[in-house]
Amino acid sequence: MAYRWLRLPAVLLVAAAVRVGLLVAGVVPFNADEAVIGLMARHILQGERPIFFYGQSYLGSLDAWLVAGAFAALGPTVPAIRLVQIVLFLCTIATTYWLGLRIYGSHWIAGAAATLLAIPPVLFTLYGTVSLGGYGEALLIGNLLLLLALHLLDPRPVDGKAASSRPARPVLGFAGWLLTGLLAGLGFWSFPLVVVYLIPMLVCAVVVLRRKVLALALDGFLFAAGFAIGAAPWLWYTATHGLSTVFETGGQAIAGASSPILVLAAFDHLYNFLLFGLSVIWGIRPPWSAQFLALALIPYALALHSAVLLFAIRRTGQQHDRATLGRWLLAGTSFCVVVGFIITPFGADPSGRYFMPLAVPMALFTAEMLNWFRLRRRRRSPWRKWFGQALTLAVIAFNWWGNVQSAASFPPGLTTQFDAATQVDQRALPAVIDFLRAHGETRGYTNYWVEYPLAFLSQEQLIFVAQLPYHPDFRYTPRDDRYLPYVDLVAAGPRAAYITTQFPVLDQQLRQGLTALDVAYQETTIGSYHIFYGLSRKVTPNELGFGTECCP
Repeated sequence: MAYRWLRLPAVLLVAAAVRVGLLVAGVVPFNADEAVIGLMARHILQGERPIFFYGQSYLGSLDAWLVAGAFAALGPTVPAIRLVQIVLFLCTIATTYWLGLRIYGSHWIAGAAATLLAIPPVLFTLYGTVSLGGYGEALLIGNLLLLLALHLLDPRPVDGKAASSRPARPVLGFAGWLLTGLLAGLGFWSFPLVVVYLIPMLVCAVVVLRRKVLALALDGFLFAAGFAIGAAPWLWYTATHGLSTVFETGGQAIAGASSPILVLAAFDHLYNFLLFGLSVIWGIRPPWSAQFLALALIPYALALHSAVLLFAIRRTGQQHDRATLGRWLLAGTSFCVVVGFIITPFGADPSGRYFMPLAVPMALFTAEMLNWFRLRRRRRSPWRKWFGQALTLAVIAFNWWGNVQSAASFPPGLTTQFDAATQVDQRALPAVIDFLRAHGETRGYTNYWVEYPLAFLSQEQLIFVAQLPYHPDFRYTPRDDRYLPYVDLVAAGPRAAYITTQFPVLDQQLRQGLTALDVAYQETTIGSYHIFYGLSRKVTPNELGFGTECCP
């Protein structure tokens, strides 16, 4: 019926409304990583050509290029950055609907899965609204890779006709593997997280084509050629700058957060996944807090998601029907996410962002189970045919409650900052900008969470480099200072101010250091920001004992 095709536009409208509503309400703070993306996009329009996220050798600049396009059309604003992420997530919802049709041949399953993504747990709402450099692209590219794999390995029409009607080769033919490789390479450069889609896809390809040796070899060659083209920026950078790309892709930058003993690290990561990971994936808590969400409905959510997990395992292992290959791809992706989290250094971070690829498999398996339950109930008792819809609405109500509860707790609101020391109330930043301009303080020193939002929102008129610690134990890493041209600008300036955030002990050390150097100064507090300004001479953090790997 025609109304079936109205489901997707309606779901996309709801998804867009939810995210725009959160932005209009001002409960999604503008974070430093987003500001870096915005600055990269602005610099791209000025002629710069970054390969990776500033200051590191992974996370390609694809997100910044997309934002640069939005800036060219709409101007360099925060809403333009968020618009790109919302559009990417809407495309992920649309391709999830198509996956539901392609795997199950069911508009009900496709619509239910898309609806579950439109109003998802807080984790997926957050990263479907803000940018951290590639999560939106990874999810969309992952969906497209799954669709291409289904088309190439099982070219069944969406309507599920008999096998006799299948073409001998998919419509795209050999060019499909070239396209798949190109997309996979582009995704790998943008965010290596796409390997969780590639591994099950390639394993399934080998299994399906194992008796067609020549076809498998040719398909593999075309895939590799396409991958090399798509990942060309990554490959070029690796060839010209050494293996830093390989090491950082493997989590070298955060390796110190886990035990150096691999077995102990794996057990720690498994513990993180079971205790913290599942709770954030299922929407029981937000990524940045241990606070329970939608407390009254948590028993239902636990029961439902546990049932979905068992249902997915049983269906994937035992059920053989038109959806078999699709289930294996979804389950394989989920398996790779969990195993990758456990065995790599990324398992030290259970906040939730590395679980983003679970969003689509979870929505589709949940929709399949609810549809199975709906049809089973209808056969037993026709008057209960709406039971599946009721269960679906209960899941949506739980997710909605969690999102509203998180939004109502602003500050911090829906934040990407998981450490309380970094949850700075950004509402005072415009006043800080006005104050600094009024006092002629355009250069200085601060921490990572201030530098980049300050630079972006001031149109790069105020440059304060991240050479101050923000951790309570005074830890500092030079990686915070990501953009070297800013360092040069501050070094060339005749004066410098200092900005700290919610760190009284650091403020006291700055006072003592300036006094010991016989430097006069003034200070003021604006919201979460404490400003040292009007210094009688320029003082660098090194003179005060800061800006090094260790505490002063």
